[in-house]
Amino acid sequence: MVHALTAPTGEAVLASLLPALAAALDGEGPALLPLPTGGTRGAVLDALRPTEPLERDDTALVVPTSGSTGEPKGVLLSADALRHSARATHDRLGGPGQWVLALSVSHIAGLTVLVRSLQSRMRPEVLDLYGGFDVTEFAAATERLAPGVRHYTALVPTQLRRLLDAGVDLTAYDAILVGGAALSTELHESAVAVRARVVTTYGMSETCGGCVYDGRPLDGVDVRLREDGRVEIGGPVVFAGYRLRPDLTAEALVAGRHVTQDLGRWTSDGRLEVLGRADDVIVSGGVNVAAAQVERVLAGHGDVAVVAVIGRPDPEWGERVVAVVQAARPGEAPTLEDLRAWAAGRLEPAALPREVVVLGAVPMLASGKPDKDGLRELVARRG
Repeated sequence: MVHALTAPTGEAVLASLLPALAAALDGEGPALLPLPTGGTRGAVLDALRPTEPLERDDTALVVPTSGSTGEPKGVLLSADALRHSARATHDRLGGPGQWVLALSVSHIAGLTVLVRSLQSRMRPEVLDLYGGFDVTEFAAATERLAPGVRHYTALVPTQLRRLLDAGVDLTAYDAILVGGAALSTELHESAVAVRARVVTTYGMSETCGGCVYDGRPLDGVDVRLREDGRVEIGGPVVFAGYRLRPDLTAEALVAGRHVTQDLGRWTSDGRLEVLGRADDVIVSGGVNVAAAQVERVLAGHGDVAVVAVIGRPDPEWGERVVAVVQAARPGEAPTLEDLRAWAAGRLEPAALPREVVVLGAVPMLASGKPDKDGLRELVARRG
């Protein structure tokens, strides 16, 4: 049985979702399917059909995800996988602690904050995200954290930047997990400069969220690179399959290991560096350009608050690299010349942007990542 419920926010998380999640993990209640709000809710219900029997009895969560295709999928996660993820996270960070939930519980990053809170047996502080992320509310939640215990939170880079820009004191946190999108070197350094203990994370719904911290896999997680450069992940955090989609499961789950769509490489000190998605490569002038790598570099420009890099058809280059930018300050957007000069010593010539589109706000998905499909349509309409 699957219990579908609209993902709550604020105090409703504690009143309804947290007890239901505890029951699902203990096997005393049904598996949970947290539904997104808005127009995608119907598509998720149609694709995941919660009234039909579950494929596996040990499933605790069915996590909706669309990946890069926009097609709803349901990731089947067992209680054992979720518990291992929580234990391994706390072991890496220094022990259980109290968490601030600042992410939507319709996504794995928010749900795992709750799983860790249950394991820690500490009530999380929960933000009301109905009107969006509020730095003042986050600061107030930080003030309410219990003394004498370890303190943690999980954020996406945009949230971290807003907190730093607002001057919010983050030193109360023993660790701030940052994932969901590329964290630029400059933003990381800005956080370190104010003594924020940032831990970069890599993972996805299929691995119970982050399973590689600061480039190193959590205990029990085995990361390998395939011949084509794609990242492959094994271990007890790996999902059991996609809800009602054995065809997709066969492609993504090979011999119990998750074959991702991400390209990676090992650094000289043995850390995993994720270069970007295999399906998010722009071919410009015959050269493969990883959009995520360009985003990491451009995000470090002082006039850039948010950046998303997409490819656009070009008669000369095949595709040209387009940077969609949200300015850090109104009226002070960087020009194409500014960004090319900034990136010239950091990127290969083919990866330098050939067009800049400035928006008042870069549209984001509920996961905190830029809505690239929407941006491609928007840019195409602009001509």
